[in-house]
Amino acid sequence: MAEPLDAAQQACWRAYIESSWALQTRLEDDLRAATGLSMADYHVLVVLSEAPGRRLRMGELASRMVFSPSRVTYQITSMIKRGLVRKQSCPADGRGQEAVLTDAGMAALVAAAPLHLATVRDSFIDDLDDTEIAVLADVFSRLGARLRPGAPSASASSGRTSATSSSSGRISRPATTA
Repeated sequence: MAEPLDAAQQACWRAYIESSWALQTRLEDDLRAATGLSMADYHVLVVLSEAPGRRLRMGELASRMVFSPSRVTYQITSMIKRGLVRKQSCPADGRGQEAVLTDAGMAALVAAAPLHLATVRDSFIDDLDDTEIAVLADVFSRLGARLRPGAPSASASSGRTSATSSSSGRISRPATTA
C-alpha cells in the first residue's frame, strides 16, 4: 500500500491537478471557439508538421501523442473526414499505414498557431518567471519520459535525471505552435 501524502505533498498534488484541468479546459475551449480544432487535432497537426515529409507511421504517431493505437486511428479518421490528414501505405513496406499532413491541415495549423499561442501565453507562460519555466520544463520532461508506455516505472527508476537531450523522447516544437 502506498504511503499517504503529507500536507505539503497533498497541497502540491491538489494545486497541480486542479490547475492542470482548468488549463486544459481553457486551451481546449479557446482553440475550439477560435478554430474549430480540438487540442488532439492541433497536437496531431503539430507532430506531423515536424515529421520528415510531414508523415508518420500510425504506431509512431500514437507513441508521440501518447495515444492507444485505437485512439489514434479514431482521431486520424475524424481528421481525414475534414481533409486535414490522409492515410496511405508506407512506401518502405506497403503493410503499414502512415498519417500524412495535407496542405489543408498545414494551413489550419498555420492559422490556428497564433491564436493558440495567445492562449498559452495568457493562461500559462506569461505568469511564470524564467526560473519557474526552467523548473517546470525539467520536472515535466523527466516525468513525461518516465510516464510514456514502455518507460521504467517510478519504483524501477533510480534517482532523478534531467531529460534534456533529444534522445529523451521530447518533441521539440516551433516557438509559434506551442
